[in-house]
Amino acid sequence: MTSKHVTATAHMGSIKNRFARRFLRSLLKVKRSDRLGTGTGFQSNEEIRKRNARRIKTAAYRSMARVVGPRKIWSRALLFKLRNRARIRGAGLRKRCVVSKKKRVLRKENKVQVISREPSRVDNLRKLVPGGDSMHICSLLDETAHYVKCLATQVKVMQSIADRFIL
Repeated sequence: MTSKHVTATAHMGSIKNRFARRFLRSLLKVKRSDRLGTGTGFQSNEEIRKRNARRIKTAAYRSMARVVGPRKIWSRALLFKLRNRARIRGAGLRKRCVVSKKKRVLRKENKVQVISREPSRVDNLRKLVPGGDSMHICSLLDETAHYVKCLATQVKVMQSIADRFIL
């Protein structure tokens, strides 16, 4: 039983190291693109700060998903989403997402009633995990556990970077 724990811990450690290296490379790319002056026109400090925060967040998500690779559904879904977002931004198009509540129709003796359904806990979980909308409950729970572990690793790495380089 301890060998499984040691193996899992060693595996997460390697994910942590690989994520840290990949994330630092991504941050260097962000810094280089800022030096080159990729911004268009005059931008306020607030706009620059928001743009950099979005770039750092994207770099963190992309780095984690690339480290995990195509083994997990959430990493494939996240990479797909980031690629599409980059294509949309590159083309200068903006897409609006309209969210509607699921409704079901109840028919009783020629009467039609529309009942809006409250989202269950599983539905809420599906919204949180990338790619979760197409998973069964068992695989959703497995993917969620792995996604949360990776997010915790991401937070630890980002915190250690901030502690070391900012302060």
